[in-house]
Amino acid sequence: MASTLVTAPAPDPAPPAAPPGPARISFWRTWLGSGLLIAFLAFLILIPAGFVLLAAMTGSVPRPGNISFSPTFDNFSVLGVPEVRKAFLNSMIMAISATLLAALIGGGLAFLAARTDIRVPKFVYLVGLMPMFLPSYVGALAWSILGSPNAGLLNIGLRDLGLPAFIDLYSMPGLIMVFAIYYAPYTFLMVHAALSLMSPDLEEAAHIHGATTRTMLRRISFPLALPAVLGSAILTFTLIFENFPVAQVLGTPGGVDTLPTFIFRLLNATPSRGNESAAIAVVLVAVVIIATMLQNRVIAKRSYTTVSGKGVRNKKIALGRWRTPAFIAVLIFFTLSIVLPLLALLVTAGQTSPYMSTLGDLFEPGGFDLGIIGEVARSADFLSATSNSVVVSLFAATAGTILAFLCGYTVYRTKVGGRKLIEGISMVPLAIPAVVLGMGLLWTWLVMPIPLYGTLAVMAIAFVAVQSPQGFRGIASSIMQTDRDLEDSAVMLGASRSRAILAVTVPLMKVGLLSTFLLLLMLSMRELTVPLFLYTTDTKILSITIYDAFENGGALRGAAAMSLLYCLFMFILSYIPRRLAQK
Repeated sequence: MASTLVTAPAPDPAPPAAPPGPARISFWRTWLGSGLLIAFLAFLILIPAGFVLLAAMTGSVPRPGNISFSPTFDNFSVLGVPEVRKAFLNSMIMAISATLLAALIGGGLAFLAARTDIRVPKFVYLVGLMPMFLPSYVGALAWSILGSPNAGLLNIGLRDLGLPAFIDLYSMPGLIMVFAIYYAPYTFLMVHAALSLMSPDLEEAAHIHGATTRTMLRRISFPLALPAVLGSAILTFTLIFENFPVAQVLGTPGGVDTLPTFIFRLLNATPSRGNESAAIAVVLVAVVIIATMLQNRVIAKRSYTTVSGKGVRNKKIALGRWRTPAFIAVLIFFTLSIVLPLLALLVTAGQTSPYMSTLGDLFEPGGFDLGIIGEVARSADFLSATSNSVVVSLFAATAGTILAFLCGYTVYRTKVGGRKLIEGISMVPLAIPAVVLGMGLLWTWLVMPIPLYGTLAVMAIAFVAVQSPQGFRGIASSIMQTDRDLEDSAVMLGASRSRAILAVTVPLMKVGLLSTFLLLLMLSMRELTVPLFLYTTDTKILSITIYDAFENGGALRGAAAMSLLYCLFMFILSYIPRRLAQK
């Protein structure tokens, strides 16, 4: 009897240990993949941002073997310096004024293209988009050639006509005008979509009750488009406030400092004042975060009840006697945004003399020669920079698309832990200005034991980090439009999940994947701010080569020729997605 009691299974410790096994397996299945993604994104994005904060809060900048963790707030005393306060005020005035002007231009073009009987509406739509295909800093460089107070082509033309030379783009009004021109397309795209998709029911009801066209627009149409206007305005404000290249090209010669240009100058001072620049960068990030939060709140509050999928076409509003003046205004904007800048680059590339007192010099024998374009296209510097740009951009676009797909699939197609964290980290670069992230990336790859600094690889990695929000959003929209039933059916028929993804989901998303790849390729080709912190003489890319040539002033013709070739390449890249969309 006693032996039966002794051999009872209760004291055996094995059964209580069994339940944690499946729980541990479930934990690893839930967090392993997402944990690796979170760790990779944190290394890619959060560590550079953390180094900027560390530099702002300590007494030394991060460098190999010298990372300080002794907190201090002494660096923030630079915020009380009059020059910093002036730069902050300039940034606010410039960003607010340029945003209002960009909203007026973009919203006006959107209204004309979407809702009126203006002549050649397809051309008007193209005019609203075209400034986006010309990098803003190339536009700024072209306008510096046009509007320099002494040797600007427009001032030379005015003097030829016997008029006073009064144009000065090296000023706050010049900055505001150039920013408004090249950021108007953001408002145009959002407002055009809102006006095109707007249900005509409320407008027809207003007409039935006796409202005039002007009253209907003021009381119905424009208020319904207001969320799109506000959302695009906050986005435009953020992009202009953090922009470095345009402010550097047009503001610095005229003594107009902004926060990004002031940060860059402190970093390049002798000795470098990296801690103070990091403290100013924290303020810059704070302003951008506030603007981003406002943008999210505005977009979240937008009501879509007026947007219909019934296929009802809105009536075109007759412009009457304003039809011709409106089209002339479109032509003026097209001239200012595209024609004049390209002509300035063409004239600069073709003028054989570095000094020109009158435009008539171009028509003298030997005064104009475009052979420099062929020489530049065959030059070793141009070929090397173009090769570097292509290699970096292709790698960044490919790696960025793959990373965006992994993140998007994890967030929207799985139930693993940390999905929201993956999305949040992917979107962090939207709230960090490029000049700040570039500074953090510089310190990160100087400190890391991996010897990548000074190589093209570190520049490609930086591009992947900076452009992660655009890649994630592009892939996310495509994933959400793709039904997962076919993928699940493949799994039910015996295929592994990875095989189903590669054989079913990826082919279904090929248009979205290709569009995201081309978008990241274009953004990489345009990027200038981040490479300024990371390039060396052996790793110059095309945007840096053009910028250096204009800044040094010794090779203005070659820089203009490179800019023309660069613009041609960018126009070709921008044409490919439109052809794909048509197919």
